Amino acid sequence: MEEEKKEAEHSHKKINITNKVRENPWMLATFACGVLILILLFSLFFGGFTGHTISAKSAGEKILEFYESAGIEGLTLESVKEVSGLYEVNLKYKEQIVPIYVTKDGKSFTESLNPTGDSVSETESKEVPKSDKPTVELYVFTYCPYGLQMEKAMISAVKLFGDKIDFKIRQIGAMHGEHEKLEAERQLCIEKNYPDKFLDYIIAFAENSAIGSCNGDATCLTPKLNALYSTLGISASTVNSCMTSEGETLYNAEVSNSAANDVSGSPTLIINGVNAESSRSPEAVKGVICSAFNNVPSECSQTLSTEQASAGFGAGTTSSSSSASC
Repeated sequence: MEEEKKEAEHSHKKINITNKVRENPWMLATFACGVLILILLFSLFFGGFTGHTISAKSAGEKILEFYESAGIEGLTLESVKEVSGLYEVNLKYKEQIVPIYVTKDGKSFTESLNPTGDSVSETESKEVPKSDKPTVELYVFTYCPYGLQMEKAMISAVKLFGDKIDFKIRQIGAMHGEHEKLEAERQLCIEKNYPDKFLDYIIAFAENSAIGSCNGDATCLTPKLNALYSTLGISASTVNSCMTSEGETLYNAEVSNSAANDVSGSPTLIINGVNAESSRSPEAVKGVICSAFNNVPSECSQTLSTEQASAGFGAGTTSSSSSASC
């Protein structure tokens, strides 16, 4: 009876958390992306998981130790148990229980498990409606590694269609720090003042591993951005003046738009007003956009790269498909 009571209390806490997340969608998105980044860092700094099956206790304890060594306070390991062949690691943060499902070799994880069967998941993407000129919106955090991945996958497809689609990169906000907000303002100002060079800046920014290595530090970042501006023919003074006078206003409008459309995850692809799913290669993105036309244009007959863009900064590709997000 005592065990049943504890289990009921545990389930009740999870239900309460779901309600709190709905009231504050930033919480889970921020936490989940942080978990992914720190697990990747864990692999680098602690030797990671070696590919063999690890114990539930060992996995939970070592991840918790890493968080503590990184200076994160107030995080505790509530429990670890096996669920559907995975480890469910229940982390407690500020009285919230957040379950993370980890494969037994420790190499992959997901934020939720969707049951198989005849029922349709509430989170399943709707069929993309068709139109003469599809509206394609990509919602991102500017420093989210998976937002950067999707941007790199999309740019060549977007350029292929040109003005046959209405494309826009939408800013969700900032979850990685003040430098992410400043970059969002920078991109909005470049889009406003240099619309013909905007996509060139986006891809150059995303593929520049040197910019990524600055981690937002202004002393490191400024000369690299100035070099990028020079290459693209963008005036640093024009961009900086816009950021000073209009950056906050442009940024707040984007944050309000994301909230109004209930978007909190990066990347989120919305085509003709509904969520659209695509793997992160130019060819896959092209295919999803082509499916949204009333009359399929000739561009859809062209074949783009089928290689998956790599996550984070850098121009590389990856052999594995990813649906991870921040």
